[in-house]
Amino acid sequence: MLTTIAALLVLGSLDQGIFADLGDRVTVRCPTWPVSSGAVTVRIDPTHRLLTLFHGSAPLSAYPLSVDKLSLLPKTPNRTEILALLEPSTRDEISAKLPDAPSVVWGSPPRHEDRDGDGIVNTLDVLVGAKKLCENRASYVSNYRRLSYPNGDVPRTEGVCTDTLIRALRNAGWDLQSGIHEDVLRKPKLYPLERAPDANIDHRRIRMMLPYFRQNFVELKKDDPYLPGDLVLFDTFPSKAGADHAGIVSDKLGPSGQPLIVNNWTDGFVEGEMDLLPSVPVMYRFRVPMTPPRSP
Repeated sequence: MLTTIAALLVLGSLDQGIFADLGDRVTVRCPTWPVSSGAVTVRIDPTHRLLTLFHGSAPLSAYPLSVDKLSLLPKTPNRTEILALLEPSTRDEISAKLPDAPSVVWGSPPRHEDRDGDGIVNTLDVLVGAKKLCENRASYVSNYRRLSYPNGDVPRTEGVCTDTLIRALRNAGWDLQSGIHEDVLRKPKLYPLERAPDANIDHRRIRMMLPYFRQNFVELKKDDPYLPGDLVLFDTFPSKAGADHAGIVSDKLGPSGQPLIVNNWTDGFVEGEMDLLPSVPVMYRFRVPMTPPRSP
């Protein structure tokens, strides 16, 4: 069964991100492939009226809670008591993954897990943003535009592959435009600058994203399982050095049996999910952090 973000919004978990008009058209689901080792954990968040399901450190999905039953729940609820909190339409999906005595954490996620404070943890928030982009269906348009600052964006009817990452990350509380521009000014030697820093375009270039991602996100190994919301940098032209395409791991499997990738492919395409992993080499993969930032 699917959990609609519209249901979450009705319960007060207002997604703070992009394209609010598309929230009621977005669905997210638990990944059907193994994403992490470790025990199943449940976060019960009365403030946002959400239950978030984790496998190890990986968030799988979030579900709206029935408010009238929350006050009766014991501090260490069992599987049956947790299922009784959920809307009937979401019980089937979670019930297969929930052990008899899951570990339960109470309260809203800390800010390092939920950067924009809307109750939807970072990785799932990036996924929600990516799913909104699939509904928005921006046409692939590659050009230079002057943008407002911060949080500048090209018109929502257009974009390139990097705009997929920019917008989905903005949905979770990251502004790549100001983040990359300010980091370039502080640490210009880390970045492959070809001319003076330009906040209109630098963050829309993969070569400029890479140093920022390496400093601020979790770089994954080749054999790490894919998690919906992962950021993927591809090599579509092996004869040229460096990554040249970008996308976000979806919550659906493609015909190949591997996760689909939300991306804006090239001229003549619109943003959507594609089965890229079997045929396009992955150079880098990153995940937004879910742990406190390291001390400088």
